[in-house]
Amino acid sequence: MAPSQNSLVATLIANPSRPVVTEEIVASAAASLGQETERSVLARGIAADLIVSGSEDAKAVEASLRAALAGQPIDIVVQPLATRRKRLFLADMDSTMIGQECIDELADYVGLKKEVSEITERAMRGEIAFEPALRERVALLKNLPVNVVDEIVETRLTLTPGGKALVQTMRANGAYACLVSGGFTLFTGPIGAKIGFDEHRSNRLILDGEKLAGIVEEPILGREAKLATLIELRERFGLAHHETMAVGDGANDLAMLGEAGLGVAFRAKPAVAAAAHARIDHADLSALLYAQGYTADEIVATPV
Repeated sequence: MAPSQNSLVATLIANPSRPVVTEEIVASAAASLGQETERSVLARGIAADLIVSGSEDAKAVEASLRAALAGQPIDIVVQPLATRRKRLFLADMDSTMIGQECIDELADYVGLKKEVSEITERAMRGEIAFEPALRERVALLKNLPVNVVDEIVETRLTLTPGGKALVQTMRANGAYACLVSGGFTLFTGPIGAKIGFDEHRSNRLILDGEKLAGIVEEPILGREAKLATLIELRERFGLAHHETMAVGDGANDLAMLGEAGLGVAFRAKPAVAAAAHARIDHADLSALLYAQGYTADEIVATPV
């Protein structure tokens, strides 16, 4: 049966290091939906699509699949089939495109990582407002030599697997990619360049000579600025709402994720995962390509 314009697609995605999306798993998932379901493999063992009648409710489809696949390390993304391919991508940096929180790594140099990490965690869970929490943490970094940033970038920060392929594949297919972070330009500049983003936006740390002054330039780029960036870029490129995608893990990403055509919570705090359109708990960032219908042989290969 050919899919209709209002069909849904449910994408099952595993981590490439643990390719558990077998034919048996796909068949079991399809059977759980109780209807004729077209299936296609995007990447053997890693990702597969199930095409579902548009008369079904997306949340109900997702719930049925989660129940059928309970215990399996497989992510599920359900969305309209006709609008899955995106042309604008916004991404958070810390704990999303990289595995660390940059401000925590800076704090480690002054022996305050524990104290700063606790504030970071509370802010990312949405327990305290982002802007005052950032000012408080930056004040603790006063007099830290700015040259430690280069060392942190080179020795402590790790790119999240799949991130370079995600950005470079989307750009190769005409999309625009923006790294938008509540962190700092000292980090988003080199990290954005390493991954291949078109541009980066973040906060500026004020310097006192060659040391941090303990102050961040106002206004602080936080939740509302991330949302505003998405809207600005969408309007600049004349895109429809459904042509946009955003990914993040913290409370200050929620407005941006909610405004995107597909907002993805990546290894996110519980409140963020619950509120986002989709959640990725097991796979790497290549999941965001499979969610758009890219197959394994369409993904741009990048050096490890």
